Amino acid sequence: MMRRVLSRLARSRLARAFRREDGTASIEFVIFVPVVVTIFMASVEAGFYMAKHVMMERGLDMVMRDLRLGKLGKPDHDELRTLICHATPMLKDCESILMVEMRPMSMLTFDMMTDPATCIDRGETGEPDIDYDTGSSNELVIVRICAIQDPIFPSTGIGLQLRADAQGGYQMVAASIFVNEPD
Repeated sequence: MMRRVLSRLARSRLARAFRREDGTASIEFVIFVPVVVTIFMASVEAGFYMAKHVMMERGLDMVMRDLRLGKLGKPDHDELRTLICHATPMLKDCESILMVEMRPMSMLTFDMMTDPATCIDRGETGEPDIDYDTGSSNELVIVRICAIQDPIFPSTGIGLQLRADAQGGYQMVAASIFVNEPD
């Protein structure tokens, strides 16, 4: 008998609790605010990525213009990286995260670089093997640069589709083509 009374009492209290409407706004808040904040953070991350990428492409184009005009001669890898970094002030610690590849391109087949860009992996010691050939007179040369950048908000997942290094930084790649002037 006591058991039935307690069961009926528990059911009536439970039914009253389900009919109450106070606290419903907090449920919506708990469900939707994290989603909205995550979308906002991902938008900020994407905006910074785009700004850095555009500035990196601009810096590469400025240096390639000087190279095409013959103002730079035939710079080596470190000189070209330094010039690109000076033209790209938005990249933090640029000279340690930027890799420059340069190779001649056949003017018969126009084979582009199909392999992934060579980037510095901050988890490994030493620099990777790079393809750096300035080409000869009247030869088409393709230049590709790769920089590693750390995400601002790594938990938003904006960079899940981007190639990353061992420490979670995403890769930004830009390319340009020029022709070596005849001697």
